[in-house]
Amino acid sequence: MKRILKPRVLSLTIMIIVLVCSANIISQESTNFPTIGKVVRLDNRVNDLIGPDARIELLASGFKWSEGPLWIQDAGGGYLLFSDIPRNSVMKWKEGQGISLFMKPSGYTGVADYGREPGSNGLTLDSQGRIIFCEHGDRRISRLEKDGGKKTLVDNYMGKRLNSPNDAAVKSNGDIYFTDPPYGLPKGYNDSRRELDFCGVFRLSTSGDLTLLSKEMTRPNGIAFSPDEKVLYVAQSDSENPIIDAFPVKPDGTLGRGKVLYNFASLMRKYPGSPDGLKVDQHGNLFATGPGGVYIITPEGKLLGRIHTGKRTANCTWGNDGSVLYMTVDDCLCRIKTKTIGANWKNTR
Repeated sequence: MKRILKPRVLSLTIMIIVLVCSANIISQESTNFPTIGKVVRLDNRVNDLIGPDARIELLASGFKWSEGPLWIQDAGGGYLLFSDIPRNSVMKWKEGQGISLFMKPSGYTGVADYGREPGSNGLTLDSQGRIIFCEHGDRRISRLEKDGGKKTLVDNYMGKRLNSPNDAAVKSNGDIYFTDPPYGLPKGYNDSRRELDFCGVFRLSTSGDLTLLSKEMTRPNGIAFSPDEKVLYVAQSDSENPIIDAFPVKPDGTLGRGKVLYNFASLMRKYPGSPDGLKVDQHGNLFATGPGGVYIITPEGKLLGRIHTGKRTANCTWGNDGSVLYMTVDDCLCRIKTKTIGANWKNTR
């Protein structure tokens, strides 16, 4: 016998379904956000970068692993995109509206299961304002075209498939520099589908030529240029050698030998996480994610302080007017107001 629900019971049932479906992702659609963590000030110079009243705001939570934050400026004030890698999705956060789904699938279009992290990772903009994706599952660098379609920019090096592009930085001339560790492969470094026997730092020129710049890093991850583009910083997420390397950029765009700027080994024994994504401010200071938060490091390698989230922190980017630092923190999206702005901010919008 078919059971017919009465109107009040039906309304209650619908309400329960809505609550269950929305329980996984929590987004507070107001300006009264809860706060977490603290700013650890190890050097007085950090006070010129982050004010004494700055707080880490928790904007949304309930993601599997948030990564690759990217601010998109538009006539409506702008919004933030970021990857939820395990869910093969790019999410959107906008002030006053909260979280919505921007794209799915974001990094894997196959039909078989592809491990724990199939989606897109790092996101950035090219010189024309188009979104660049580092895709794990499809093992490529792609671009979102103005008509909404995606175009593969590169998926192999000398006929061998890339591992799993992780993060990218675009030089002012339009060249795309990116890292290619094995984290997106279902079985990581030892995956049988792996075709390259190294983890590279690459440059994709505007003409489409792919150049291997370095294979000296075991697990290259986050990547960013100094404001004058004379140095390329690359984080290494290797528990045996958790560092940030500084590579001199030669006039032809290739790299000199890297030099260790900062080593996180002692900190990895205290806090969760490892070196990951990073950005640079207008003064050349690095805002680099690492164990338990975002580390503020001078171009000379001096640690000034830490935006301490207490959790694994994947990446960060500036947004709004260039002075708000958004952070992807494990299953959360956070932000903090800074007194500095992102490097070459006017050129990124």
